[in-house]
Amino acid sequence: MPNIRARLLAVLVVLLGSLTVAGSPPATAATLPFDGTALTVSDGRFTDGHGREVVLRGYNVSGETKLAENGGLPFASVADARKSATALRALGGGNSVRFLLSWAYAEPVRDQVDTAYLSAATAQMRAFLDAGIRVYPDFHQDLYSRYLFHAGSWYTGDGAPKWAVDAGNYPDEFCGICLFWGQNITQNEAVKRATYDFWHNAHGLQDAFLTTARKTMTYIRQNVTAAQFAGVVGFNPYNEPHAGTYDSGQTSRTWERDVLWPFYEKFRARMDEAGWQDKPLFAEPNLFWNANLDFQRQEGGLLDAGMLGPRYVFNTHFYDQKAISGIFMWGKAADGQYAGDFGKIRDRASATRTPAIVSEFGHPLSGPVADKAPTVLKAMYQALDSRVPGARWWSNPAGSGPVLSGTQWQWDIYNGRHHELMNGNPDKVLTAGDAWNDEDLSAVRLDDSGTPVLRQDARLVDRLYPSATSGTTVAFTYEDRSRDGSTTLTWNPVPSSLPNVARLVGTGQYGLLLWRSSGASAPTELHLPASFPTGATTVVSDLGTVHAPPEYTPSTPIAVAAEPGGTGSRRLLLTDRDSGVLHYALVTNGASAPAADLLDAARSELATWAARQ
Repeated sequence: MPNIRARLLAVLVVLLGSLTVAGSPPATAATLPFDGTALTVSDGRFTDGHGREVVLRGYNVSGETKLAENGGLPFASVADARKSATALRALGGGNSVRFLLSWAYAEPVRDQVDTAYLSAATAQMRAFLDAGIRVYPDFHQDLYSRYLFHAGSWYTGDGAPKWAVDAGNYPDEFCGICLFWGQNITQNEAVKRATYDFWHNAHGLQDAFLTTARKTMTYIRQNVTAAQFAGVVGFNPYNEPHAGTYDSGQTSRTWERDVLWPFYEKFRARMDEAGWQDKPLFAEPNLFWNANLDFQRQEGGLLDAGMLGPRYVFNTHFYDQKAISGIFMWGKAADGQYAGDFGKIRDRASATRTPAIVSEFGHPLSGPVADKAPTVLKAMYQALDSRVPGARWWSNPAGSGPVLSGTQWQWDIYNGRHHELMNGNPDKVLTAGDAWNDEDLSAVRLDDSGTPVLRQDARLVDRLYPSATSGTTVAFTYEDRSRDGSTTLTWNPVPSSLPNVARLVGTGQYGLLLWRSSGASAPTELHLPASFPTGATTVVSDLGTVHAPPEYTPSTPIAVAAEPGGTGSRRLLLTDRDSGVLHYALVTNGASAPAADLLDAARSELATWAARQ
């Protein structure tokens, strides 16, 4: 999580976008023959049962799990979970969530798993699975445990249960001169010692956690249907791991090799015992391995773990600590801002022969650096899509690298409506933002009628992306035309060398996918944002040209269909019937009833351009 502290500063709530789920198309369940298969890891990619390359995009659900107000659950009720899932699909464009769980509530008494908590969490998880959203659970922690912090503390944590803290006889927590909550990780002696004890299994802490994790995974598997379990992608064992304190002579790299990786191997064994043997473990490196502040960065990235696929996924976070600090980056993000940072993630995943997922990224939406959020998030999504900046993409699409999976932090419908007693203190009731260490990053909130509404520009978060590619993605880009205040941000204009493509796109949004076919039995799918209604969508492809694509049939090369789950969200389906052939598809909402000669001219330009790549 980002280290943001807005103490003594007025809170400026940035409410970008006003879309709600009201007025969405009627929800009708849609399942096509190629829907609903489990994901596996193959050749460094997520793949479905039809061999298609899958990209996971969505959100963390949610920071509410860190709080006590709903007993360590993401939602107060299953009804709220369903409401959130529908909005996440229809407004946020997500096809997956990182679903937070709490060790403190799963095992409040040592060696006694609370099945009531697991039952409630699993019921809420099912709400997302039934909405066609893939899930990977995460046993979350920050600063080890809330029980390390006293009632009057300026900070709090989450994760380990009270009995685990009581076992350690830790000193009173104290961070010294800490402006950001994350400084507790390396400056608060209580946090450091407790974290160290966990990794070294003092008092049997790690053994207890692993046992609870096995029981949790067994419970989930036994209490969802086979179809629902197919939507469970894998498991994230531990959020943002750090040593706490290094032993004499130990480095961050050797800690990953000698302490962190053996823990993952033990957790992997518990997954197998629980019936999760076909699902990957989402393995996070030392959280500081890719910090963009030089004095924070530590050597790591699971450099000594060898080949991770197919049993592990390279799982990492990225926050722009320079931008969040308000000191080390004064201006706003620009085109290609994070191409190098996300390129490093691609390179580590490629070296380990497994897919990468950026399971947390985001930026504060209120406070002194909130003005950077529109550009920071645009640049992060751009870097997920391609490692090539927009200004150079058309001249070097093959340099894009794989499209990265990612889950934004976060999706909390209770944002700004909390009632959290911080560290159990009735005199410190938190209601604003995320109600946790002054954070405010949720992309969603409830309006006064109880309807989910976006807090960020819909054009930024509800994005066109290749959710399933029948073959191998060669390159992808998406120009979302998102806004920074009243300014429309265009970082990837169509070049003047393609005048008819530029005319077709106009001032609209567009995406362009290049892929090499594999003869798979299912079509390529792209999520269609709400800003791409069928009547305004134009597709120019070697498979054909069409404005207002028809409903899907197996014999229709370019078509649309509802996404699974009945939330009203939609997808574009592109069907090829060959193998080893390079295909392209431009998708735009920039033209109203374009003439046939314009479509033909744009197709000719794209065909010539694609042949050169």
